Amino acid sequence: MSERMDSATEAFVAHRNLLFTVAYELLGSAADAEDVLQETWLRWVDVEHDEVRNQRAYLVKITTRQALTRLRTLGRRKESYVGPWLPEPLLTAPDVAEDVELADSVSMAMLLVLETLTPTERAVFVLREVFALEYDEIAEAVDKTQAAVRQIAHRARSHVAARRPRGVVSASESRGALEAFQHAIETGDLQSLLDLLAPDVVLLGDGGGVRQAVPHPVVGAEKVARLLSLGLPNLTGDVSVEPVQINGSPALIVRINGEIDDVVAMRIDNGLVTGLYIVRNPEKLSRVEQAIPVTR
Repeated sequence: MSERMDSATEAFVAHRNLLFTVAYELLGSAADAEDVLQETWLRWVDVEHDEVRNQRAYLVKITTRQALTRLRTLGRRKESYVGPWLPEPLLTAPDVAEDVELADSVSMAMLLVLETLTPTERAVFVLREVFALEYDEIAEAVDKTQAAVRQIAHRARSHVAARRPRGVVSASESRGALEAFQHAIETGDLQSLLDLLAPDVVLLGDGGGVRQAVPHPVVGAEKVARLLSLGLPNLTGDVSVEPVQINGSPALIVRINGEIDDVVAMRIDNGLVTGLYIVRNPEKLSRVEQAIPVTR
């Protein structure tokens, strides 16, 4: 019995970071992803492991099924969410940004695109496009035929392609834009902000009804720049701004008197900021103190 448990534990631990990443990309919530991993473990220990040909695929199947169940519940919860809903930000190690496809798949911008898919479309897209599972493995995970999965994959791919971030940005370009943006918001320099923002930039804020945040998307460089220029320079207390990587993209953690006030994640296209995602909901800020391993 102990040998069986050791074998189960070894396999689960070996794939844990992958399973977390799958669950997080399906749910946009690290807290819910961790709950899914607990459920996956409980089901995994009851499996006859000698009969499992591909442990990675089998564990991904369990995780996907648990995540889909939870995703449908989350959908109902989001309907009553106060203000815009943003994914829970993850502090990621610099090496995540080096894997361009992984960084793109966990970015705030992409997770918001995935929110526009149905739960099954989201699962099929993530498992195929991000984790390169075979169609037969995906079919088993989502309880569909291979033919149906191929159709769903095509539909989801087209949907995402029309809405996904526009292009790949180099690490140096991201760093430069982040440094300039940090200086501009720290000084409240309106013109510097305008120079960095794309004409159609969108700012979203998530306070979860607990903290003050913009109740609706703010669109356009001038409106966003004016809002930002009224921010940090006018805050009271000891304010610090730390440049970090959130979800594989450049971001800032803002602290007031040593406590995290908000996380500002960015989307950059062609050297300009096209998306700003400000998370202030305290329930979503507990995982930005320590880097979370995500992997493919």
